[in-house]
Amino acid sequence: MAHARIIAFAMYNKKWIYLLVVMALLAAALLPILLTGYSAIDRAEIEFAAQNYSSAAQQYQYAALLLPWRGDLLEKAGISAYAGGNYSDAINFLNHAPKLTEQGWIAMGHSYISINDLTSALRVYQQGLQFHDSAYLYAGLAYIYREQKDWLAERDALRNQLRLDPSNANAHYRLGLLLTILEPEQALSELMVASSLNPEVDSAVQTLRAALNLSAIEPDPSLQMLTIGRALGLVREWDLSIAAFEKATQFNAENAEAWAWLGEAKQQSGQDGSEELDRALSLDHTSAIVRALRALHWNRQEKYDQMLMEYLIAARNDPTNPVWQASIGDARFKLGDLAAALTAYQRATELAPNESTYWRLLAVFCAENGVQVEAVGLPAAQQAVRLAPDDPFALDVLGWSYLSSGRYASAEQTLEGVIVRFPDHYPAHIHLAMTHLAQGNRGAAYNILTYVRDADQSGIYRQIAEQLLEQYFP
Repeated sequence: MAHARIIAFAMYNKKWIYLLVVMALLAAALLPILLTGYSAIDRAEIEFAAQNYSSAAQQYQYAALLLPWRGDLLEKAGISAYAGGNYSDAINFLNHAPKLTEQGWIAMGHSYISINDLTSALRVYQQGLQFHDSAYLYAGLAYIYREQKDWLAERDALRNQLRLDPSNANAHYRLGLLLTILEPEQALSELMVASSLNPEVDSAVQTLRAALNLSAIEPDPSLQMLTIGRALGLVREWDLSIAAFEKATQFNAENAEAWAWLGEAKQQSGQDGSEELDRALSLDHTSAIVRALRALHWNRQEKYDQMLMEYLIAARNDPTNPVWQASIGDARFKLGDLAAALTAYQRATELAPNESTYWRLLAVFCAENGVQVEAVGLPAAQQAVRLAPDDPFALDVLGWSYLSSGRYASAEQTLEGVIVRFPDHYPAHIHLAMTHLAQGNRGAAYNILTYVRDADQSGIYRQIAEQLLEQYFP
């Protein structure tokens, strides 16, 4: 009996010994894999911190193969690939991750946007919001709806974004813009919040505020939307202005100006718009606004004869408006008739003798074309400054007129004064550089032109500076 127990005990010990041996062998086999996997994670984190995102993604992917129970590694590989601009890899990694954090959903949505797959991006944001109540995901959703021009859905997404991130000035501003056409009575409060959070949008907000206040006292809903649409155009929100003008035509299909503005807004957005402009003319061929907007269309087509005809008709139907005379001057200039252009600009100043703008336009025409600078242009520039002594455009054209008339010392003094008061007024820098060139001061001119080339973010005056640098400093 005792012998049997001894045998059983021995057999039991052998099983344990065998099991321990097997475990030891497995550990010996797995330990290098584990060490390699965790070492890859360490390298990935170092590469990510160094902004070597492609390498980080590769290391995370390698670690995920070695450590398959670490479901977070594929997500990290995807986020790294996204950060490095490898959007296809990011999408592949993130789609295979067993679970995504908020950051993972955001990275996948942005990756789809980056490859212009908005349908998939929309799906990702919607799915991500089922797991995470995220302001960033709602922001992505709002962007997609904006691209799709689904204004109602964008409004709802923005409201959810602001519920989670109430201090986001851009979201308040965008929501305010949307509400101008969807719920005008609610728009101003959002716009004012945006202005308080970001003073840079205050000018646009004030434009929209004036339009909203004006439309609120207008009983005709078509004219309400017409007013709002024009304001949206002034702040360069042409897609929304199209929606406003479309609503105006829906409220009143006989509103000729609404059709004309709809055509203009479409052209500003890269569409044709001529059908709407033709319809406007058929509804009211005497409207100066319709004629003027059609003139803009012909100007873009470089059909200056037809442009001139439209402005002439506008001026005939609205003879006391100086805008049409200045526009006639522009059309005459583009047709090469400088004498007739000068007459039109002078006629504009006669109609509005107390408005600096038209004296300035007359002075610009003379300085730009070398036409009667002494007799007409310089006195016009001086009158523009007398009427608007704090207007950098008027002060600049005075300096330009001095330059065109050969009064270099006066030009230099005037333009330097403009730059001191308005350092970001790049036309004055350009004209001062031209003054230095006329005086033979090439070093000063070069310094000014390189400054404008590097400082002008709009690119308009940068291009002029580059052309002058190429011409005078090849």
